[in-house]
Amino acid sequence: MKILVIGESCKDVYQYGDCVRLCPEAPVPVFRSNNVKKENAGMAMNVFNNIASLSDAEVEINTNSNWTNISKTRCVDYRTNCIVVRIDENDNEYEKSDIREIEYEKYDVIIISDYNKGFLSEQDIEYISSNHSVTFLDTKKILGPWCNNIKFIKINEFEYERTRHMLNKDLVNKMIITLGPNGAKHKENIYPVPKVEIKDTSGAGDTFIAGLVAKYVKTKDIDESIKFANICATKMVQKKGVSVI
Repeated sequence: MKILVIGESCKDVYQYGDCVRLCPEAPVPVFRSNNVKKENAGMAMNVFNNIASLSDAEVEINTNSNWTNISKTRCVDYRTNCIVVRIDENDNEYEKSDIREIEYEKYDVIIISDYNKGFLSEQDIEYISSNHSVTFLDTKKILGPWCNNIKFIKINEFEYERTRHMLNKDLVNKMIITLGPNGAKHKENIYPVPKVEIKDTSGAGDTFIAGLVAKYVKTKDIDESIKFANICATKMVQKKGVSVI
C-alpha cells in the first residue's frame, strides 16, 4: 500500500518558561525563558510523520521544500502549559505546489492537508480529487463545488459552522466532524471519546486524520477508522506540544 500526503509544512517550536509578573510598561505578562525548547515538523509534515508511525504502508509527501525556514514559535508557561504568545516567521513564503507532476496511479490513498497558506488552490484540490478516487481532505478553506470528488472530508466544529452555508447534502455525507472532547460525528452517528485531562490540542487534528487513514487503508471501514482516529487524538491531547504518536 502507498499513501501520499499533499500540503504545506512548517517547523513547530515550543519555547518553555514561566510568567511570574506583569510588565511595568503594559498590562502583559513577562515571559522568562528557561532555555527548554522543543522543535517538531508541523502541519502536513506532522500528518506525514504520524501516519508513517501508525501504518505499515509506504508513505510519501509532497510539500514545500523550504518548510524548515517557516516557523511557528509558541512561548509556553511550563507550569500551566498556557501559550503566552505565538510568533510566526516567514509565514508569507510558502511555495506553490506542482501537483500536475504527480503520478497519482502509484498511490492507494491521497491525503490533502491544506492549511490555506497558498500551497494549494481550490483548482489544485479539484484536480487531485479528479485524478484519484480515494482522497481525504483536511482544509482551512471554505468548502464548495471544487471538493465534490473528495471521498471524505475531515473538519472541526468551528470550520463546519463557518462553511455550512456552502454545503449540500452530498458534501455533508462526506464529512467527518471532530467535536473536541465529545468525539466525532459522521452522518447521524456520534463516536464518543473518554473524558481525559487535556494538556494541549496542538496537532490533534493532524493526528486524527493520520489515524483515520492508517486504519482505512487496512479495513476500508470508515466507522472503525473514526474510532481508531479518536483513540489516536485522545492520546495526543494528553501530551504537551505537537508530537508523533
